[in-house]
Parts: sequence; structure tokens; C-alpha cells
Amino acid sequence: MVKTATNLCGIEMTNPVIPASGTFGYGYEFAELYDINCLGTFSFKGTTKDPRFGNPTPRIAECSAGMINAVGLQNPGVEKVISEELPRLAECFSKPVMANVSGFSVEDYAYTCEKLDKCDQVGWLEVNVSCPNVHGGGMSFGTSPEAAAEVTKAVKAVTTKPVIIKLSPNVTDIVSIAKACEEAGADGISLINTLLGMRIDLKTKKPVIANKMGGFSGSAIFPVAVRMVYQVYDAVNIPIVGMGGVSSAEDVIEMMLAGASAVQVGAANLIDPFVCRDIINNLPKVMEKYGITDLKEIIGGAH
Repeated sequence: MVKTATNLCGIEMTNPVIPASGTFGYGYEFAELYDINCLGTFSFKGTTKDPRFGNPTPRIAECSAGMINAVGLQNPGVEKVISEELPRLAECFSKPVMANVSGFSVEDYAYTCEKLDKCDQVGWLEVNVSCPNVHGGGMSFGTSPEAAAEVTKAVKAVTTKPVIIKLSPNVTDIVSIAKACEEAGADGISLINTLLGMRIDLKTKKPVIANKMGGFSGSAIFPVAVRMVYQVYDAVNIPIVGMGGVSSAEDVIEMMLAGASAVQVGAANLIDPFVCRDIINNLPKVMEKYGITDLKEIIGGAH
């Protein structure tokens, strides 16, 4: 009998499969399709201090091996997430959930994380530092070690639960940023967020999405994600949540060999809403095929 359990920042999970933020709503939408308690956990929709309508439409562009999105963090704001979304989730999901948090200033991040930290349902805080810093010229917090560390320190000062910093791949040196987050007190690292991409409509001769550029995700980015997880595993001593183009049980195992303790599935959920359930069901068979008896033992096995 193979063992699919893993441990993420001290919290035991029955398996490493986590639907990624922005691809799974607040969970209950998928609970209408299957029992989502089969998941290791899931990362809910990116939540900000205040409600956000998001970017103008069109927000989505298809690609041959992925998609580009510029949704713009549309969400009802942290107060409504706590008062409306989480109680609704509690009716269909009994495990700790990963709260994904975004912000446009250090104060935003601290405020939202402090609120969510007090929620019993929340197991981890996944802090997305790919947002533009409104007080720092618009560059995202995740593009500099100093800015990423500043957010990490501010969040850690007001929370008690594990803080996982989600990093952008749109940088020249992912390792230095991951190390800065670890030194600032991060309990884990999530990577990678989307790459920056765009499409141009040949008929209109203009960008397809209103925002011009957006986050490129899907199977095409998987090798980039594996490479970055591998690099960061060598540099830090905290757990890594690997993501980026994952769509099969084989991908999960490859990501764990690179160094991930848990693995998120993103764009694949938008193609097949049952993909996470099917990956979990398929994991034991794939583990047996490759002679793996315990997933915990293969983390970083490719090093």
C-alpha cells in the first residue's frame, strides 16, 4: 500500500494535491461536482483588503499550450470572505484551507492576513507578492528581495499560522528572493506564479485582452516551474509548494522530485473541473509504476 500523505509547514495532508488560487473559486462551486474533501487542501481565490471589481474585459486569451489572464484580483474583500464565503465553504469542506492574500501596500497585506489568521478554517496563509506596489512605483513586491522580505516580516508580525510567500517568476534571480523571504521568517515558498505574456488579434491588430498583457499559465510553463523549484530547494530550508503547468500525477511526482512538498494545479482546473480528483485517484498507480512507496521520501529526490 503506497503512502500519498505529505506534511506542509507542520500540517499533515492526505495527499499533496492543491487546486491553485484563482482556479477553484472558494471551493463550494466544485463541491457541486465531486466531494472536494479528497483534496490535500485548496488555495482559495486571491483576497484583498477591499472589494475589487477587477480589470476591464476581455480578460482571457487562449494559447496553444495555455492561457493568458488579467482578471485583476476580482473578489468581494476580506470582510465578506470571512462573513459569507468561509461559512458556505464549511458546509462542504472539513479540512484546513489555504487563504491566498494579495495587497497593494505592506499595510494591506498585514491587515488582510491578520483578519484571516483568526479564522479557524484557515490552515495556511499564502501571500501573493506578485501585486504592484502602489507606494513603490508600481513594481511588484516580488521583484526585489528587500520588498518581498518587508511584506513577509509585516505579515509574520501579526499572524500565528504558517505563512507561505508566493513568488513571481518574472525576475532574474528567484533564489535571492526566496532566501530573503526565508530570512524574514517565511514558513514556506510557493512558486511559480504566472509568467508575463500577451496575444495580438490579427483582425483588429490589437492586443486580445484589455490589459494588453497578463499572466501566462498552462502546460507550456511546466519546465520553467520545475527548474525554479529545483533551484530554490537547493537554497532554502523551508517547504516549497510547486506549481505551474501541472496537469497529471506524473507532473506531481516530477515536481516533488525537484523539491516540492506539495503541488498546486491551476489552469488545468479550467479545462477539466475533475482534474484534481483524477490526479489524486491516479497517484497510487503512478507511484507503483515508478517504485515509489512513500511520497514524503521523494521530496528533493532529483538532487
